[in-house]
Amino acid sequence: MKIRTGFDIAFEAPQPTPMILALSLHPSRLPDLLTPQTIRFDPPVACAEFRDGFDNICTRIVAPPGLLTISADFVVQDSGLPDPVVLDARQIPVQALPDDVLVFLLGSRYCDTDKLSETAWSLFGTTPEGWARVQAVVDYVHERIRFDYQRADATRTAWDGFMQRHGVCRDFAHLAVTFCRCMNIPARYCTGYLGDIGIPPVPDPMDFSAWFEVYLDGPDGPRWYTFDARHNKPRIGRIVMARGRDATDVAITTNFGFTNLARFDVHTDEVA
Repeated sequence: MKIRTGFDIAFEAPQPTPMILALSLHPSRLPDLLTPQTIRFDPPVACAEFRDGFDNICTRIVAPPGLLTISADFVVQDSGLPDPVVLDARQIPVQALPDDVLVFLLGSRYCDTDKLSETAWSLFGTTPEGWARVQAVVDYVHERIRFDYQRADATRTAWDGFMQRHGVCRDFAHLAVTFCRCMNIPARYCTGYLGDIGIPPVPDPMDFSAWFEVYLDGPDGPRWYTFDARHNKPRIGRIVMARGRDATDVAITTNFGFTNLARFDVHTDEVA
């Protein structure tokens, strides 16, 4: 399967504003590129790439005063298979986890485990460990939070989402990640492209999507598995851009000064 994807985003800045962009595909998906994923700037600006602490590809720029358009359009090869379901994947004892996985058990900016630990154990303490426990978390979060674009809030934490019971895809992911960490299951936040492929068309405007991954021991050994609390079903054509502890680590743009978002368009479509 071939998927054409990309974005067209514009910012207005009153003065030169440094920015970090996390708009490139994750290195794990670079071999699947069929056309270059060149990020274009109008007007042209100097840019430099670097890898952050989670191996995401980031771009540094200084946005000039006025309107800056950032865009890309490229084609990715995809397996066309839905997210794998491995029901017998087992939970790994904390003492047996690799060192670099331990950070995904800890609380973070949007995943306030200290506020939700007691709730998590009361809800999921009697569920079977492993895949079944993660699925129980996903089922609960999927029912707990009502999706509503109009209720997006960049400051909402997992605890806030749990209490307010509405939000967008990042809020589903943050609450599920937090519950998993409370249950000693390593979980990390992911962002990327997820088009309406293999499902009926959705009327909501296209956006970048958020989901999460957990570290379990499957038939081929320990690995990260994909879960999606917003949709709660395996999906086709998921293309990861960045992974981290929560949305802080994978923000599409981080601005060091005031900017106004003037345009935001994302496209993800199967190529016939």
